[in-house]
Amino acid sequence: MRDKKPVPLSEEILGTHMKKEAMLYEKLDKNHVLCLLCSHNCKIEDSRYGFCGVRKNEKGTLYTHVYGKAIASHVDPIEKKPLYHFLPGSQAYSIATVGCNFQCEFCQNWQISQASKKDGDFDGYELKPEEVVRKAKKYNCRSISYTYTEPTIFFEYAYDTSKIAKKEALYNTFVTNGYMTKEALDTIKPYLDACNVDLKSFSDETYKRMCKGTLAPVLESIRHMKKIGMWVEVTTLVVPGMNDSDRELKSIAEFIAGVGKDIPWHISRFHPDYKLLDAMPTPLETLDKAASIGAKAGLRYIYLGNIAREGNTRCHKCGELLIERVGYTITQNKIKNKKCPSCGTVAAGVW
Repeated sequence: MRDKKPVPLSEEILGTHMKKEAMLYEKLDKNHVLCLLCSHNCKIEDSRYGFCGVRKNEKGTLYTHVYGKAIASHVDPIEKKPLYHFLPGSQAYSIATVGCNFQCEFCQNWQISQASKKDGDFDGYELKPEEVVRKAKKYNCRSISYTYTEPTIFFEYAYDTSKIAKKEALYNTFVTNGYMTKEALDTIKPYLDACNVDLKSFSDETYKRMCKGTLAPVLESIRHMKKIGMWVEVTTLVVPGMNDSDRELKSIAEFIAGVGKDIPWHISRFHPDYKLLDAMPTPLETLDKAASIGAKAGLRYIYLGNIAREGNTRCHKCGELLIERVGYTITQNKIKNKKCPSCGTVAAGVW
């Protein structure tokens, strides 16, 4: 099941407005700035916001207006991200701010990702990086997940939190649309351990029409994450009539396999939401078809999400059950020394 937002912790609502000078931008003439954080590469005039609606140029200095200002924080199973091959069975302290650099018409968290931001009313509550780490340790979490909305747009908040987390022996993960720049990934690389990337389509036209973005930067991000050693899993929300053709599913599966056959592919069921309320839920046979296409492309680990089906992990060589899951709960984990106990094949992941 795709990562959904929780109800914010009411006792933490403080309503403090916070901002901080942004990272990854260049100053231009006439007090304009060039944002280098995501692949929109916004050129922002004085007193204007970028496409994300949370980064504002103020007299030639770019500020983030969501620093330390959470809209949601919650303890989740790592499987909810979904990350099935990264510390399975552990808990992740999950945080988000308002905002996104996409405008997906099928967004399942649109209430916070597409919240009004440019009017200066930044919903949320104060939750400083040090407090995020303290809470993660208090609740016995092994990682901090930057999720629910797009973590790229609250990059400075995630960056400072992840640095502190690393000092406290905690892992860090992004649940992301992948529309960040190479510079952003390289900057946070020492502290970011894993990503689940939404690969929403294999059509540039679909990305432009439905998300207000483009395909190529997402593909490049997945390649670069793999290259620099981050653990990567990919999720595709299969939307009827948008990305469910055999040809498109085959293109997605073959791309993932080309980057790495050990990359888990989460094929998720769409339900009507946001601007696609008249669309039909994804037929189960479409998900099964996608799984079959993925297997033919050589992918070793394929999971179906948003449905009541097993999410077990099996050895890709002998088929032995390695991890048994009931919902988000692990009932068995047979992996020993990163290997299948039956045939000794290495199981890809961070165990």
